Amino acid sequence: MNQFNFEKLEVYQKSLDFSDLVYAITKTFPKEELYGLTSQFRRAAVSISLNIAEGSGGSKKEFARYLNLASNSLKECIVCVTISKRQGFITSEQEIKLRFSLTEISKMLAGLRKYLNQ
Repeated sequence: MNQFNFEKLEVYQKSLDFSDLVYAITKTFPKEELYGLTSQFRRAAVSISLNIAEGSGGSKKEFARYLNLASNSLKECIVCVTISKRQGFITSEQEIKLRFSLTEISKMLAGLRKYLNQ
């Protein structure tokens, strides 16, 4: 099977894992949140991977810009995690797992941006 270059990036793979986790967790959210928090959380999570992929084909400067967009989506996810916990939609263990994953991805995005800006 052919593979695109961005698919080889560990940060891209971790972002897909995070999206899988968000989809699994949000399946248990109340039905009335389907078009609210559930949708927003899923879109923000998916946006991290999409921005990594979309920016990978351009120049280093353009790729760094898309990595910034991915980082902004990551910050949206942090807020979604916080709201989910405050509303009682996720457990403390789920919150820890989600935040750990986001911290890891954030560090990887920052490292890749730093590399591109050299």
